[in-house]
Amino acid sequence: MSIDMSKAPAAPVKKPVAQSVPWTKRLASGRVYLGALIVLVWGLGPFYWMVVTALRDPAYTFDNTPWPTHVTLDNFRDAFSTNRGNDFGRALLNSVIIGSVTTVIALVLGVMAAYALARLTFRGQYVVSGLILSASMFPVVVLVTPLFQLFTDLGWIGHYQAMIIPNISFVLPMTVYILASFFTELPWELEEAARIDGASRFQAFRLIMLPLAAPAVFTTAILAFIAAVNEYLLARLLSSDKTEPVTVAVARFSGNNPLVQPYAAIMAAGTIVTIPLVIMVLLFQRRIISGLTAGGVKS
Repeated sequence: MSIDMSKAPAAPVKKPVAQSVPWTKRLASGRVYLGALIVLVWGLGPFYWMVVTALRDPAYTFDNTPWPTHVTLDNFRDAFSTNRGNDFGRALLNSVIIGSVTTVIALVLGVMAAYALARLTFRGQYVVSGLILSASMFPVVVLVTPLFQLFTDLGWIGHYQAMIIPNISFVLPMTVYILASFFTELPWELEEAARIDGASRFQAFRLIMLPLAAPAVFTTAILAFIAAVNEYLLARLLSSDKTEPVTVAVARFSGNNPLVQPYAAIMAAGTIVTIPLVIMVLLFQRRIISGLTAGGVKS
């Protein structure tokens, strides 16, 4: 006698029981979000207030309202005005030139030095690495007098090279330090395979290892450019009106009234300088993070 299984009642489906999250985990998550919010406000608060002040009418510069009031774009026009000798547009171009040249030269030298430190074994290797790292901690103020005297004797005061060469010496240790830690973790078997196939050491480096290091190189380029653009002390002493970067131009900003400090125009100039850097970091944040953390885990 056969039994028709199609008429058999279906077994009841048990619904998954939602497990309640313990209050300790909820409290821990709350602390994490609260900490992140504090860091966010602490980091973006000054930038937000700078933008708010830049958008306000100069007569309401010291208004404490936490959102833009009496909105105007006159401050941005004043920032680019040359009525009182301010040439903010030229200063922006100077910063781009100084930052770009510094970054390119530091990357070319830094990539080769980092590769040599990571790949080659030679006597005094760790001493060289320590000297490069210690150079990044050298105080800039100690170099002001000798560099000023040297560049005065060479006739370089007021020229781009007077700011580019010191910036390279400040940026290069950071470049070597970041890239060397990344090159150390790359799979050297790929380079050895390329050498077996007939590639020279330079070809293996250029065609195999360098593309693998692209995230770290990209990250280092952004950090080097920002560091070069933000330099002020040497630029203040070694630049002229035609070669001064934005850091110097904003510091000696003068408004239409010689008796009133143009705070709103200064905030507008700071906003113009900061926003492109913020946008660049936001667009490439994944590459920056991957480049900074790629060499941090041993395989």
